[in-house]
Amino acid sequence: MKSQEDQYGPISSYGPNTSHGITHFSEQRSGTVGGNDSKDHANRMALSGTDSVHHEFVCGWGAAFINICVTFPINKVMFRQQLTGDRVLKAISGLQKEGLRNVYRGLPPPLMQKTFSMSLMFGTYYQLEAILHQRYPQHWVVTKTTAATTAGLVEAVLTPFERVQVLMQDKNYQSRFQNTLHAFRDLRQYGLKEYYRGLSTIIFRNCSSNILFFIARDLMMENLPKPDSNYQRVGQDFLCGACLGAFLSTVYYPLNVVKVRLQCKLGGKFLKFSETFRVILQERKSVKKLFRGVHINYTRSFISWGIINAAYEILMNQLFGKSSRLAEKKPGA
Repeated sequence: MKSQEDQYGPISSYGPNTSHGITHFSEQRSGTVGGNDSKDHANRMALSGTDSVHHEFVCGWGAAFINICVTFPINKVMFRQQLTGDRVLKAISGLQKEGLRNVYRGLPPPLMQKTFSMSLMFGTYYQLEAILHQRYPQHWVVTKTTAATTAGLVEAVLTPFERVQVLMQDKNYQSRFQNTLHAFRDLRQYGLKEYYRGLSTIIFRNCSSNILFFIARDLMMENLPKPDSNYQRVGQDFLCGACLGAFLSTVYYPLNVVKVRLQCKLGGKFLKFSETFRVILQERKSVKKLFRGVHINYTRSFISWGIINAAYEILMNQLFGKSSRLAEKKPGA
């Protein structure tokens, strides 16, 4: 899950030509796919189809790049809490002792993984959703669920980057791996399978969270009131992504705790999710302690997904003159 959109540079009014996914849902609910609406829908499909096949991929990549550079230090504190169960001040203190250089140690894997992941997530979802909607306009739940699940499966191809990120952030491996490339090379001795440790957990997380994220995002973006200014527009987009991201990251936090433990193991037996969950639960001695670090997690997610959602909309507008807002269609469309 995903998601984060920041708005940089001058912001013009979002172009009226675009409503990928969200406008489709509105038409389905209102039952007006016919006559002039059918013609208008065909025009929008052309805009969000083959003529703009790269738009969502480009904007997803750019939004993730902005987000990772801003939130990486926060993410590292949260990672330490997930791994050790330490309180936030102790985790921050530990990073301070290691020095600024180590705070950004391990940045390349998430930068590569998240930028391509967001690109695939937004691009695959909106392109496939547009194709499926054109064929099955009445079945919006099925089309959105199928598109979101497919996007989650495609994202899972990038598991090796997530795997190496975990190893690079674990202080137990600081002396073993000189840099990201060294870590990738070192894993080769364990075979290809080692790069995909924790894959089933990642697939489940990606697919299920994508379904919730995109259906909720489409509904929220569809119903946002028309802003009075560009600043208000940015604020609305930020809050939409921020609230959704904070909620989903909290729901999936225990799953990510288990995923981190699975991927911290180097070599040896591949443990099952259920087995690892029981071990962690025994160590923490309560379900409540599985959520150790959740406060900084939802704070990070609030900021991250706010940036992603805002940045995505700005990039889509500035680069391609498009918007996800239903209210910004052409008059009479």
